[in-house]
Amino acid sequence: MKDIKIAVIGLGYVGLPLARLFATKYNVVGFDINQNRIDELQQGKDSTLEVEEDVLQSVLKNRPDNNIGLFCSSNIDDIKNYNYYVITVPTPIDKNNRPDLTPLYKSSETVAKVLKKGDIVIYESTVYPGVTEDECVPVLEKISGLKFNVDFYAGYSPERINPGDKLHTVDKILKVTAGSTPEIGKKVDALYASVITAGTHLAPTIKVAEAAKVIENSQRDINIAFVNELAKIFNLMDIDTHAVLEAAGTKWNFLPFKPGLVGGHCIGVDPYYLAQKAQEVGYHPEIILAGRRVNDSMGQYVASEVIKLMVKNDIKIKNAKILILGITFKENCPDVRNTKAVDVINQLKSYGTNVTIYDPWAKPEEVKHEYGLETVRKLPRQTFDAIVLTVAHKEFLKEDLKSLLRPNGILYDVKGILSENVSGRL
Repeated sequence: MKDIKIAVIGLGYVGLPLARLFATKYNVVGFDINQNRIDELQQGKDSTLEVEEDVLQSVLKNRPDNNIGLFCSSNIDDIKNYNYYVITVPTPIDKNNRPDLTPLYKSSETVAKVLKKGDIVIYESTVYPGVTEDECVPVLEKISGLKFNVDFYAGYSPERINPGDKLHTVDKILKVTAGSTPEIGKKVDALYASVITAGTHLAPTIKVAEAAKVIENSQRDINIAFVNELAKIFNLMDIDTHAVLEAAGTKWNFLPFKPGLVGGHCIGVDPYYLAQKAQEVGYHPEIILAGRRVNDSMGQYVASEVIKLMVKNDIKIKNAKILILGITFKENCPDVRNTKAVDVINQLKSYGTNVTIYDPWAKPEEVKHEYGLETVRKLPRQTFDAIVLTVAHKEFLKEDLKSLLRPNGILYDVKGILSENVSGRL
């Protein structure tokens, strides 16, 4: 495997940790079209906070050469002499919840321009079964002029990165692998097995690997939708949902899911990819889409519960001051992609309230660009009519939130992490 040279296409939450890991054993170029991202990485800094500065700097090199290490570039010429291309671009959905494969098409076009005989293109992006061979490979063939499984080959190894998780890092998560032929499957599996300490699982086909990935998060989505529905039911019955789940969790095979806002680049997106493909082949996926409807409604539900509590406490709704704690899609990471905290915020603003958003992790400029919302990174020292904790950042546990509430003010805990008395929670 000494002749392996790897180009990782896309240096975000998935691509950078993988490129860094490969660079401990191989000659790697990390390619990204965002020059600002390339500049910060070449300085040894990662704004996503997925790779520590000293870890990143330990593998960086200043130029693309044949030595082990990582060089980051936005110049396509720097990846033309490589033989493994690993594509790690995002796969979002559009405003109508339909899969948007544009990043995959664009990255496939880039790789096709430098593709050579014998090269292997591996996709890590989450997709519905068939995308790699039916959507991406034709792009590679058309632009390169090469023939699939004759001149070049494909692989698939779905990403399992959990943003902000410093325990389950890329090397410690078992990797599913697949190839476009049995022989290529073994080569792809061996490549990942050489750096993934948790081990690998070689799937029989690319479509099997694609399907395995998309159902992982669909399964979680459906289970969370179930407990979200339970939360709605138990709230009407004045029963503590978290106490119910704790009691039920004493049974050995009870699954420990909790209610909450389901956003992010995976769980809130992947079920739509599976649903899209199911409908294309003539099946209407009732459970998958029902779970999505429940989870997509939770932002509006949380906002309405907060407003009800304020009304009960005789708090005037119009122009009421509300503090939102957290706007990232999950705790202790700066990722704001597809965050459902925005649904809570927009719904509260529709009642005429004045909303202040405090998040020590999110970049204000990124939130402004994505959602048109203003955020602060320091806790405002004023009083509010209501405080809504939407994200379980560790910083929030250190604050005396009650001191920020006006008399009769509402403290609503979406995540169920506050030990002090709260006015309400999911």
